[in-house]
Amino acid sequence: MRRSTAAAVGTLTGAALIVGVRLSVQPPAAPPAASSSVDLAANPTPEATSKKPGTAGAAGKKTTAPAKNKSGLKDGTFKGKGATNPYGTVQVTVKIADGKITAVDATYPTTGNSATINPVAVPKLKQETLQAQSAKVAAISGATYTSQSYQESLQAALDSAKA
Repeated sequence: MRRSTAAAVGTLTGAALIVGVRLSVQPPAAPPAASSSVDLAANPTPEATSKKPGTAGAAGKKTTAPAKNKSGLKDGTFKGKGATNPYGTVQVTVKIADGKITAVDATYPTTGNSATINPVAVPKLKQETLQAQSAKVAAISGATYTSQSYQESLQAALDSAKA
């Protein structure tokens, strides 16, 4: 009888301590959203600022079409379709110059758990995109939904940039 009473009291005390410790743990404060080093919205696409090939320029000279590049991507800024996951929508915008991805920007959810996960994961995904020069980037551990949505939206942006 004494053993069962002691075991019950010990179990209840242990459970109370675990619940008490668990309730006192607060999630870390979300880091401020990192601003993109390149403001893609402020840089219009070359198609919007240049004249169409073959039209007379300001000096009366004809402009020529840009040279084809090996990647098959047109220069400009391209926005991918928003990819939705259970926590929100991720939308990627890429800037391409000389057939290479030069800048990547993404909008993503910043509420709930996303406030602590996405501000850390998205910059890593951006860095991998610039290194890989494609949508084939590794998923970030702990941010599976964000990684999948990012890749989907990035691929849509790159598809719209195909020459």
